[in-house]
Amino acid sequence: MKGLPSIENLSLSFARLPGIGSKTAERMAYAVLRMEEEDRISFAKNIIAVGERISKCPVCGLYMEGEECPSCGDPERDSSFLCVVTEGRDAETIEKAGGYHGLYHVLGGLISPSKGLLPEGLGIEHLLQRVKEGNFEEVILALSPTIEGETTSLYVSKLLAPTGVKVSRLGYGLPMGGSIDYADGLTIAKAFEGRRKI
Repeated sequence: MKGLPSIENLSLSFARLPGIGSKTAERMAYAVLRMEEEDRISFAKNIIAVGERISKCPVCGLYMEGEECPSCGDPERDSSFLCVVTEGRDAETIEKAGGYHGLYHVLGGLISPSKGLLPEGLGIEHLLQRVKEGNFEEVILALSPTIEGETTSLYVSKLLAPTGVKVSRLGYGLPMGGSIDYADGLTIAKAFEGRRKI
């Protein structure tokens, strides 16, 4: 029996999300079909609103809703520390763990030539500019302990060496090959405590 084109198209859309396989995407599409019309409309509006209302902060690269970044616009944050993360969700994980109250910088990825991600395509140049123009005492590299994360950490630390700012990385409380956004709060807190100079 031939499938329904609208369900197939919606399934394909769901399957584009990370961690969603074709069977799960199909179940999600049928779940949307079974929703009340008002819930379907609300669901669709929420998806559209994410694209229309959320943008990246031009200073740090974190996602923001409105005119001001919740990190850069917070006068209570310690502007002498700059934590470098791969994606905005890594900063959210760090914030939930508590213990860090400095500023952030989002690279937007890790160096991975096999995936076509080269230093020029990341926020590394902007990071260097921020450090040179800012008054930072320490730059903390909070990148996942993967091959790509280690490569990026070494590359960034070498570029930052001439600035004289202290460059550290998170301690190895995070497992090798793991991802920051899957770590629990205690692990992240201990990793911050055990950070070391590169």
